[in-house]
Amino acid sequence: MTSPPELLPATGAVPFVRDLASHGSRPAVVTADGTLSYAELAARVEEVARTLGARRRLVLVAGANTVDALVAYLAALRGGHPVLLVPGTGPSTRALVEAYDPDVVIGPVHGTWTIQERRPGTAHELHPELALLLSTSGSTGSPKLVRLSAANLTANAESIAGYLGIRDTDRAATSLPLHYCYGLSVVNSHLARGATLILTDLSVADRCFWELFRAAQGTTFAGVPYTFDLLDRVGFAGLDLPHLRYVTQAGGRLAPETVLRYAELGRRRGFDLFVMYGQTEATARMAYLPPDLARTRPEAIGVPVPGGEFRLAPAPDQPDGVGELVYTGPNVMLGYARTPADLASGRTVDELATGDLARRGPDGLWEIVGRRSRFAKLLGLRVDPQAVEALLARHGVDVACLGADDELVVAVAGGAAPARIRRLVADEVGLPPRAVRVLAVPRLPRLATGKVDYPGLRTLAAVLDSPAAPAVDHDLCRLYAEVLERDDVTPDRSFVDLGGDSLSYVEMSVRLERVLGQLPPDWHTRPITALPAPTAGRPRRRALETSVALRAAAIVLIVGSHIPLFTLTGGAHLLLAVAGFNFARFQLTDGSRPDRLRQIRAGLVRIVLPTTAWIAAMLVVTDQYRLSTLLLAHSLIGPADGATEWHFWFIEALVYLLVAVGALLALPRVDRWERRFPFGLPIALAGLGLLGRYDVFGLDARYGLPTALVAGWLFALGWAAARARDARQRLLVTVAAAATVPGFFGEPAREALIVAGFALLTWLPTVPSLGAVNRVAGVLAGSSLYIYLTHWQVFPHLRDQPLLALLLSLALGVAYGAVVERLWRRDFNRMLKMRR
Repeated sequence: MTSPPELLPATGAVPFVRDLASHGSRPAVVTADGTLSYAELAARVEEVARTLGARRRLVLVAGANTVDALVAYLAALRGGHPVLLVPGTGPSTRALVEAYDPDVVIGPVHGTWTIQERRPGTAHELHPELALLLSTSGSTGSPKLVRLSAANLTANAESIAGYLGIRDTDRAATSLPLHYCYGLSVVNSHLARGATLILTDLSVADRCFWELFRAAQGTTFAGVPYTFDLLDRVGFAGLDLPHLRYVTQAGGRLAPETVLRYAELGRRRGFDLFVMYGQTEATARMAYLPPDLARTRPEAIGVPVPGGEFRLAPAPDQPDGVGELVYTGPNVMLGYARTPADLASGRTVDELATGDLARRGPDGLWEIVGRRSRFAKLLGLRVDPQAVEALLARHGVDVACLGADDELVVAVAGGAAPARIRRLVADEVGLPPRAVRVLAVPRLPRLATGKVDYPGLRTLAAVLDSPAAPAVDHDLCRLYAEVLERDDVTPDRSFVDLGGDSLSYVEMSVRLERVLGQLPPDWHTRPITALPAPTAGRPRRRALETSVALRAAAIVLIVGSHIPLFTLTGGAHLLLAVAGFNFARFQLTDGSRPDRLRQIRAGLVRIVLPTTAWIAAMLVVTDQYRLSTLLLAHSLIGPADGATEWHFWFIEALVYLLVAVGALLALPRVDRWERRFPFGLPIALAGLGLLGRYDVFGLDARYGLPTALVAGWLFALGWAAARARDARQRLLVTVAAAATVPGFFGEPAREALIVAGFALLTWLPTVPSLGAVNRVAGVLAGSSLYIYLTHWQVFPHLRDQPLLALLLSLALGVAYGAVVERLWRRDFNRMLKMRR
């Protein structure tokens, strides 16, 4: 192998980059596509370093959690080139390109990772110690950068590796972006110890992240405060992570109660929680809280990292013992850069004034008690509210901004649309919409001097912040509250979080589609604040959720064929597949196993209670049904001597299937299997179900087994369709349906209808529609269970008027559904209030 160009004599080397090859065949990087050894990583780094050449140049790298971005970053360091690490290719990156005029730009161009040499040499004078440039204020496009040296990177990586006790057997998931100093420090510190990176850009809210983490035997991951909100949402406490050794947290203050809760969880589950404190200006870390103190001192930031020291500088108007926290250590930056000329500067600072107000406890642990400046750290990003104000002023908007640990409050006067303001800030600053709260006010509060009264604005924000209907996405919260009839709707909760099920899903999706335009397939699991912005005007194109369309069509086909107005059978068996599809989406949430079981029980109650109530009423006024019908056990114990014995076979089958899968998932091992193999488990269950479909053991003929055993494979295939994540898996579901449905009835038209429905369910999230069709389909789909229950008492009396029979059957079911839903929601909310 040819060595890369020699570094300039005065240029500092980064040992952990230089020594990559010394770790040989040990795994360096694990991705969803495979593993890269240290030797292979070193070879790729050397190749790119040679391409960059012998003369030092300013190299901009588009940071991403990919092998290409990692190699580019390491190669630039290996060749001694200062790296300007930026977040992708958005507006803030273009602003930095214009401001600093890099000599080389490395990043994706039309999907291909490309090295763009903008000039053969350099346009800059680069100080020999300069190694890395990072933004300190998020993605506001500010030209202010932190200048870091090779010695800074080395000292911080070694310090972190030391106090975390990183081993060469550790495997760290990249749960934070590479361009963010915290995420980058995870990379540097683990490479410094020859450990393995599990390289992914997936969120911890994505089940695929945890599948990769388990498969790669992950031992650690990092999180900012918002990460822990997501962990709560996905049921982290119930995840099976047998190799997890420690979890780290930084990027803002984590609530002490959350620190305590996760420390206790770690004690029970065998992992350590490291709460840390840092800033980009200190190459990411200044303090850490030893794990054994997290349960007794969760409010503290801990002790300085090895090699670092704290002191307090006087701060006006502060009580005794409180001052501005000042840090010294080998990881303190060289200084700031505001123009390209600053790249030639050497060290301009020797200590870091953090801007945080702090005190030291009697036990020697340091605590942060406030901020001196208006800077805010949001979801791990430092954001300057003044820069956001200037940004919006360029768009002609009069605003004032405030920052907190979890949101940016933007007060806007003059009638500007809150959705537009939120989108502008989210796009330009790089914050998710959920972190931007827009307050529409008649006028901004001001002092006598004419300056904005920020304390007054903070008071106003607190007054306008209602727990039941926050200012953020107020209209959507009100819509959720109306549909679900709940008074505890908040923007950070999703439809599934709020107890939505397949029945209320229909009405919610149709009404949301009217407000927002076409919905993303996973809208029901997204927090309200993460939903797309409303479409301007009325959207020309309308779409209807495929599962909703199939439910509406199937119930019409069932009733119409029973009358008979026409003969298009197969609707009930198609509904079994749709039921499996919705089971996966609404009952199998990312919550804990007890939460899932509660969802399954709630789903059963929503089916069983209205069914038995209706049958009980019919037992009183007719002689159609028996006790076995009321018990939903006719297929097991009822006599086969009447025309009505098969009326409720579909509901019996669905109940038996839900009870069976609920019992399976109550087993911890099966629950873990489902989380690890979300597609494989339903496929396996479908395979078992085919034993009944093909009557392998000859039981059906001898014992008259219930339909749940004979047709249960359709439910499992519908479940698998919801879990299919790529074309290969969707094709497998489609082929399985096409191969197993034909011959089941001996009726080609009926079987073709079911296979076609499967194909639509599997491949098309939505189908083209019209607004009026959506409204009708929504009502029919939402009432499909109740229509199925009640139509038996309508059409036999109107066989000579089949169209009227159809319409009245549908109308009675819709009416019964409205009554049941009203009673259900009233009782549910009464229980909710009693719990409070």
